[in-house]
Amino acid sequence: MSVTETEIIRVAARGDGVTADGRHAPFAAPGDMLADDGTLTPGPHHATPPCRHFPACGGCQLQHLDDATWGDFIVDRVASALAAQGLEAEIRAPALSPPHTRRRATLHWEPAGRLGFTGEKSHAIVDLAECHVLAPELFALVAPLKRLLGRLRLKRRLDLHLTLADQGVDVLIIGALPEGLEAAEAVTDFAQRHALARVAFDEGYGAEVRWEPDAVTVTLGDVPVPLPPAAFLQATREGEAALVAATREAVAGAPTVADLFAGLGTFALTLPAKVYAAEGARDAILSLKAGAARAQRPVFTEHRDLYRRPLTTTELDRFAAVVLDPPRAGAREQAQALAESKVPVIGYVSCNPSSFARDAKMLVDGGYVLEWVQPVGQFRWSTHVELAARFTRADSQPR
Repeated sequence: MSVTETEIIRVAARGDGVTADGRHAPFAAPGDMLADDGTLTPGPHHATPPCRHFPACGGCQLQHLDDATWGDFIVDRVASALAAQGLEAEIRAPALSPPHTRRRATLHWEPAGRLGFTGEKSHAIVDLAECHVLAPELFALVAPLKRLLGRLRLKRRLDLHLTLADQGVDVLIIGALPEGLEAAEAVTDFAQRHALARVAFDEGYGAEVRWEPDAVTVTLGDVPVPLPPAAFLQATREGEAALVAATREAVAGAPTVADLFAGLGTFALTLPAKVYAAEGARDAILSLKAGAARAQRPVFTEHRDLYRRPLTTTELDRFAAVVLDPPRAGAREQAQALAESKVPVIGYVSCNPSSFARDAKMLVDGGYVLEWVQPVGQFRWSTHVELAARFTRADSQPR
């Protein structure tokens, strides 16, 4: 009996390979051949996953793709999201972060002793023996943290936020607050031995710092900014650099810029302009204010919830350009106000092509032109896609 094979032609949004007739095959790459019985014959773009934990670990979904195909997947995600809104634009070649560059991550620990990412579509913890996405400084702490948490005899499942700061690794452990002299000495000894920047615990009432010999900072542009525990930070330096470069290009020449959802100042502190920065997270905006003041940068900050109180068209029209970098949900209310404004240029940074395309549709309907999109793959081998884009009004001149 002969076996019929069908070629995989693309990768779907969740990582499955898809044939021309719509059949899905897990962990298949374009060029693979799918037989009627489900057998897969690898093609030229099918890579050998480097990690023993793939595909059980939820940290990666696409280790079976070579870089060219992963890049094509990222571009296709952006193009598909735009097409769903009836939009199209120049989509540039994606900027891909290399292995071993992720500088922040949330890992999970359970009293049985497992520490790692959760499994794909599962709450089970994959006990990390290796990791090809984490920066070496973060992965080097996995085994020592397991020993520390075992020594503290904690009884609950915990979340561990690890961030590579200027002074070393910042560790925030959520779900417990160890008590007693023995625990305090164990934490201090651990922090000293591993030259940590900070160790904090949060039982649900805010972070309690147990070790911080020097004020913890992260450098954005060339400005050291105070880093609150578990604050948002772009996942890799390479990804941050790509997004910053695209945003600087998008609003180049604008003397005044509004940076909305400014966070710690990833963009505000790198723009050669007078910047108004708005952010809803109090700790983040206070850090940006302190960093900008210390560096004497022309950044005016405001603690403002842009979902409940987006900038009005009157406020927006004061600026020569606007940068916005909202959470995954996008910025529907702010995008609607922008669509009704006269702002000449908008640089939009997004971590969700679907919500970006929805907001882009409002801007285009309001008279903007989507000139280009720069995709960024900074979550290595992940289906997660980020981007930066430029919108302009044809009837506006930079001010």
